[in-house]
Amino acid sequence: MSLTPRYADAVDTTTHGEYRINRTPGDERPLYRFTGRITADGSSGFRAEPGRYHVYAGWFCPWAQRVTVQLALNGLEDVVSVSYVDGARDGRGWAFRETHGPDPVNGFTLLREAYEATEPGFDGHISVPTLWDRETGRIVSNDFAGIGIDLATEFGAWSNGADHYPAELRPRIEELDSWLGPAVNRGVGAAAGDGPAAEAARAELLAAFAELDKLLGQQRHLLGERLTEADVRLWVTLARYDVASNAGRAIGPALDAYPNLWAYARDLYQRPAFAATTDFATFARPGAALPDWNAAHDREALAVARA
Repeated sequence: MSLTPRYADAVDTTTHGEYRINRTPGDERPLYRFTGRITADGSSGFRAEPGRYHVYAGWFCPWAQRVTVQLALNGLEDVVSVSYVDGARDGRGWAFRETHGPDPVNGFTLLREAYEATEPGFDGHISVPTLWDRETGRIVSNDFAGIGIDLATEFGAWSNGADHYPAELRPRIEELDSWLGPAVNRGVGAAAGDGPAAEAARAELLAAFAELDKLLGQQRHLLGERLTEADVRLWVTLARYDVASNAGRAIGPALDAYPNLWAYARDLYQRPAFAATTDFATFARPGAALPDWNAAHDREALAVARA
């Protein structure tokens, strides 16, 4: 890799067009095509090792933040490295620019180069997060769910001992995801649109918020007093709700209309792993007013009362 940082040139949609996911009709390959897994014993072909893996992330992206939060929660920042793409793209996909620095691993200027190095002639979706293996010189995965779980479970030899995807709670975490994934995490995008489908998505999203508000009035986290991967998955969407998808009240009331849900969101933000991986400026719409994420809450008292 050159000692001189290499950057992509400026976004140019006139020359390169808008970014599009082009899928040939009948192509049954998954949208997130690379689904390799890291395992502690290496049985998957990718052994958990310090210094071997790198995450290409985006500050703006909730799916990427799920991964960076898990890295921070598990104390793996010095075990798995991270770099960030620029938040704007043209038809070439995500790029490395001065905004967030160069690619420190390969010196790529476009994230597309990592995909081409893994699959020459790659014709699919170029996304963040992307997990890169220095040893084999290829992408392991761009499946955000799998990456996050592997970081939470397979690097125990180097982690701080946190376990946010415990075996006994995994069925409940995934059951919650089967509800909150479509209703909230993916529902916010659909709810901000127009037409009958958007109206249905809004109704489902706001009903989910009301139900979560009731649940979180009784317990500190989604599955009780223990912080889990379920909380990470929900939180990245809550962080973006008021300043992105619901900016200008495109969907409904602000998050503070749900006092328990809003206090829960602040409770998580005020923990280092969540705050350190959040840059509101990278996803807030111009002119959106940022809520006071550092406002006091009393979630600890709720935990004590239940105990």
